[in-house]
Amino acid sequence: MNLKQYVKQHREDWKELEQLVSLLHKNKRNFAAKDIQQFHRLYQKSAQHLSYCQTYFPKEDVTFYLNGLVSKAHNLLYKDQVSSFKQIRYFFTTKFIGLLAEQWKFVFIAMILFTLGAVGSFFSVLQDPLHLYSILPAEIAYAVDPEQLGVGHDSIDSSLMSASIMTNNIQVAFLAFAGGITFGLLTAYVLVYNGIIVGALAALFWHYDMTYEFWAYIVPHGMIELVAIFIAGGAGLLMGYKLFVPGPYSRIYQLKEQAKRSVQLLLGTIPLFVIAGVIEGFITPAAISLEAKYFVAILTVVGLLLYMVIGTILFQKEARVTRDS
Repeated sequence: MNLKQYVKQHREDWKELEQLVSLLHKNKRNFAAKDIQQFHRLYQKSAQHLSYCQTYFPKEDVTFYLNGLVSKAHNLLYKDQVSSFKQIRYFFTTKFIGLLAEQWKFVFIAMILFTLGAVGSFFSVLQDPLHLYSILPAEIAYAVDPEQLGVGHDSIDSSLMSASIMTNNIQVAFLAFAGGITFGLLTAYVLVYNGIIVGALAALFWHYDMTYEFWAYIVPHGMIELVAIFIAGGAGLLMGYKLFVPGPYSRIYQLKEQAKRSVQLLLGTIPLFVIAGVIEGFITPAAISLEAKYFVAILTVVGLLLYMVIGTILFQKEARVTRDS
């Protein structure tokens, strides 16, 4: 049986289970016994369907859809209602990492687009420093002065700067995410454009023989910041791809389903932007050695790797529990 036939044969059961899940969430006490029985029957059938799809259609949207539906039904059947704190902890320790594991290819593509912009502008300005004024916005091109790097940081209001940076970065991430509705074209533009800015500035400091100093002021916050932007960009590219290639589903359905997943990816980046903003506001301008700034960058990378590893272990553990139940 092909995918289209399988979905057509069972989608009414899935739709009914989804409605029962929604009703049970809203009003548990007034749920009739016959509804509970029907809920349990549909849950068991959908769990079997999920197992079948994981075997024969492992990378199709229907498998991800069923995994989410069965997980929701399982939680209602076998778990007590958890507190908001536990839900938040579950999202950031397990759910978010699971979404990343499923959509890592789009995050990787986002990184490639950013890198292409950065490499292109770097070699352009390296060839002729005057290209800087045609590549960068005027307010950046005329304001940057490598010889003034680190000067005047003592007078900076770190709290205000940190809040401003966080707001700006989240806006960039949201724009990259929302660009998915343009079939990913705006998302690609945002990623390439931000890469161009970084690449052009890196080339300018190269001309002044200040590459070491430049990256010391970029990498402490930049490692986390770029990862967050790549994730947000990947969320936008995912939505754009599903709109461009909807498969057996309508584009409206894909927009609805992929928007949910993409929004979750975007929400998962907010703590990363908060951490990056705090580092950029308080540590980057601090009167500490360049080596100390690089050490902070190393700590952020180690922290990110540990977060990903631990989250992956928790996600795989939950997947096994769901599959065996």
